Amino acid sequence: MVLLLFVDLDPDLAALDALGGFFVLRTGAPPRDPLPTLARAYADPEVDHPREVYGDPVIFRVRKVAQGLGAPEPRIAVSVAQQALAARLWSVALGAAALYGRLPDLDPELLHWDPDGSAPDDLWLSEVRALPVGAIGTVVRDGHLGPLESALRSRYRVSPGLLRGNAGSALAGAWRQLDRWARDHHRTDVADRARELAVGLLAEPGLAGTLDPRTLRRRSCCLYYRLPGGGLCGDCCFDRPPELPAGRRGTAPRS
Repeated sequence: MVLLLFVDLDPDLAALDALGGFFVLRTGAPPRDPLPTLARAYADPEVDHPREVYGDPVIFRVRKVAQGLGAPEPRIAVSVAQQALAARLWSVALGAAALYGRLPDLDPELLHWDPDGSAPDDLWLSEVRALPVGAIGTVVRDGHLGPLESALRSRYRVSPGLLRGNAGSALAGAWRQLDRWARDHHRTDVADRARELAVGLLAEPGLAGTLDPRTLRRRSCCLYYRLPGGGLCGDCCFDRPPELPAGRRGTAPRS
């Protein structure tokens, strides 16, 4: 059992700044209005929101990722986009829980998302409200990753196993980065808290079985190897890239 020394959340969540861009969370009103909330992004795409610049935020983001990477298949861009957002959410939540011993309420109605932005300017938390650390699974897995999976699968043909593998990999990546920072700064308390939380989360429904518990190696593939010039990720389930059909090697998407 790890002893938690609670520190109040500050209104800017400034302690997260030292951990790196994926851990930073902007607070207050977003600089450009109106930005959709993540609740809006996860909602039924048939609902009309005429004031929004980006139309359907999820489709906008996937298209942006596809164009930036030259993804030959939409599902590759879906995978990369989903894993990036999952990494942002896990990083913020795990970083805050380990540093503060408190969790900011990441209610999708409070989180504004710029689907055209990058970390840390993609997310803005309109109100900082503290929650107990034990709520981390409910906040991230249930509040975001489940609805995000449903939103993506309603728009694209993509495997739930791929998306859940991405979620597990994103959590493990946030844990590794936080552990490195903690050890570099002689914060064994932070390293211990991060480990206890991450190990517990990876054993819970929805994430259990996504990674090898000893090596944290994935048991599913994120499809990154299918990009032109793409290779294997550090936690890939493959030892070497699978052979692609000749017609799909280096093929860019049609506009």
